Amino acid sequence: MEQITQSIQHTLKQLASDSVLTTAPLCSEVPLFNINALGDWIYLGTSLPTKFAKLFASILHCIESEYFLITPVEKVRVQVEDAPLLIIDFEPSQCHTWLDVRTSIETEHHHIDIKQMKLTEDSIYLPLERGLWGKLGRACYYNFVNEFNLSDLDEE
Repeated sequence: MEQITQSIQHTLKQLASDSVLTTAPLCSEVPLFNINALGDWIYLGTSLPTKFAKLFASILHCIESEYFLITPVEKVRVQVEDAPLLIIDFEPSQCHTWLDVRTSIETEHHHIDIKQMKLTEDSIYLPLERGLWGKLGRACYYNFVNEFNLSDLDEE
């Protein structure tokens, strides 16, 4: 089953090329999916199992501050409460300039440039692929702060 899911994810990523981003028609103005501040995916009011959220996340894009699931034949609007992905763990590189991260829906993102992070009063956001941002979860936030002296990153 895992191999089939990986194959589907790979195929969906290949199909969601740049030309599809601009030509796929919008299915509906009403968002069919919602992602809450905890990173939980909800479809028409029903919580999605992680395996489906992970699959849909592979075709999630942010275009001009709007979120869409994009396939070669359609775009589906997604409403995002804060950040679409909640980062729960990270592994720094030896030189501390990039990270590999894991999210609450078990997606992995590699070579994240920490110099491009966004800091707010109470959150840290890291840039991911396809215009997406991941927010550090509470425990991950504290681990990140303990791992890095953020003022040192500005000097590099």
